[in-house]
Amino acid sequence: MLRFKSSQEKRFEEIEHTADWAYRVRGKNLAELFIEAAWGLDTLADMDLAPGIRITRTIKLNAIDPESLLVAGFNELLYFHDSEGLGFEEISIKHLDDTRLEAQLTGAPVQQWQKEIKAVTYHNLSIFHPEMKKPHKPIKI
Repeated sequence: MLRFKSSQEKRFEEIEHTADWAYRVRGKNLAELFIEAAWGLDTLADMDLAPGIRITRTIKLNAIDPESLLVAGFNELLYFHDSEGLGFEEISIKHLDDTRLEAQLTGAPVQQWQKEIKAVTYHNLSIFHPEMKKPHKPIKI
């Protein structure tokens, strides 16, 4: 199990993009990459959560590859924001492989969400290991 809390060191960088946002994320493994990418999403949206009671949600997602799984996971986070007004400060990954993610999200009602994010797309999205010797492509949101 890998946990994310928003007080960790920043492991992503925003990349200049003409119309939307894009950022590059680094992680030691797929689980860390997913968690850091989620933190980047919250940070770029300038999200603050309300103090007090914490709420948990569980997500179980399947996809054909890691990139599709990442997009599905992000869109699930956006769904919780849009439908329930929730944001998350902790992610506990219970299971993650190239095609399946199961995680518990802990968060609260969003107090502030400065920048609207409509969707996460596949545009220039790639996940790779350094030994693959191919260039980083940013995540576009």
